[in-house]
Amino acid sequence: MSEQNLSLVSDNEFEQQEPIVFRLERDVKADRLDKILAQLLSEHSRARLQTWIEDGFVTVNDKPAKVKQIVGPGDVISVLEQESEQSKAFIPEPVEFAVVAESDAWIVVNKPAGLVTHPGAGNWHGTLLNGLLYRYPELATVPRAGIVHRLDKDTSGLLVVARTEIAQTHLVRQLQARTMGRRYMALAQGAMLAEGSVDLPIGRDSKVPVRMSVEKPIAPKPALTHYTSLKLGVYKDKKAEKGVCLIECRLETGRTHQIRVHMSALGHPLLGDSLYGSHIDVARQMLHAYRLRFVDPMSEEEVEFEAPIPEDMQSLIDMIRWEE
Repeated sequence: MSEQNLSLVSDNEFEQQEPIVFRLERDVKADRLDKILAQLLSEHSRARLQTWIEDGFVTVNDKPAKVKQIVGPGDVISVLEQESEQSKAFIPEPVEFAVVAESDAWIVVNKPAGLVTHPGAGNWHGTLLNGLLYRYPELATVPRAGIVHRLDKDTSGLLVVARTEIAQTHLVRQLQARTMGRRYMALAQGAMLAEGSVDLPIGRDSKVPVRMSVEKPIAPKPALTHYTSLKLGVYKDKKAEKGVCLIECRLETGRTHQIRVHMSALGHPLLGDSLYGSHIDVARQMLHAYRLRFVDPMSEEEVEFEAPIPEDMQSLIDMIRWEE
């Protein structure tokens, strides 16, 4: 829609929460309100504009608007722009998490299960990033609040956060060079071999967008996981007794859901991980990042940390009848 099709009655500063008002001129072709607005305010998605209409932030001729109503020449459209959830995501919020150790260059966090690491679709607030900005305000000057790597929402354990851009670059390079040591404890279904490696590229599942896959994945990337089966046991749920094993996994790459996908590919999904085929119903996927090792960006010395298995996972371990 060209400038000749409308006249801009007012364009006040967004910060003042004043509406933007358009008067449609005679040569405008009548159409649905959301379509017209998508042309007038092309910097915003049509879905977002529809949400504003539904939430009452748009009027037509000073009356509440509807998404599908027809507007045309002479109509006056008033829009009160709203900040997107994404634009409000990087704000300090009090969030509970444990700090294992810290220096002038880094912070080692023990993330609890259930806490999202970084804001994203459906989780714009209450994340670890928000909590880091609240507890360490200086992280506002570091990209992604210093977060170097992530853990899934329902995975517990250790991750390192950089306190400066220099430290962040140093730590990211360690990840890229595969020199950062990350070990996980997990409970998996079935009886796994004593040890082995899974070297299968991982990408987005072509049929289920929230899943990752090793079978004809979209844009696959190399992924290598080493595992050791520590002991075998039997877990009794409401239906039957099922074989399980306690395993340790060591990552050389850091793909989304890597351990979960690779163990499922072996036919041994993690307990509680219904997304990847678990038939044992427990509160979450039983995966804990228990050991973290990296080179201190300032001292150039190697440091290593451990986090004990969390209470919910330990309680489940105690319920399993382990082989001697």
